[in-house]
Amino acid sequence: MAKKGNRIQVILECTEHKNSGLPGTSRYITTKNKKNDPERMEIKKFNPIMKRMTVHKEIK
Repeated sequence: MAKKGNRIQVILECTEHKNSGLPGTSRYITTKNKKNDPERMEIKKFNPIMKRMTVHKEIK
């Protein structure tokens, strides 16, 4: 039986875009170590629709 890893895939979604009411969404897929970072991830990423850096939070 193979050992299950601590690395999981997460989806980051723009919070500012979600609240602005503009059509579309800005999402990124990345991985994180769930043992080292048990809380939800929050990173500044580029939003191509708003054309600037915005805060992206982990969803689900």
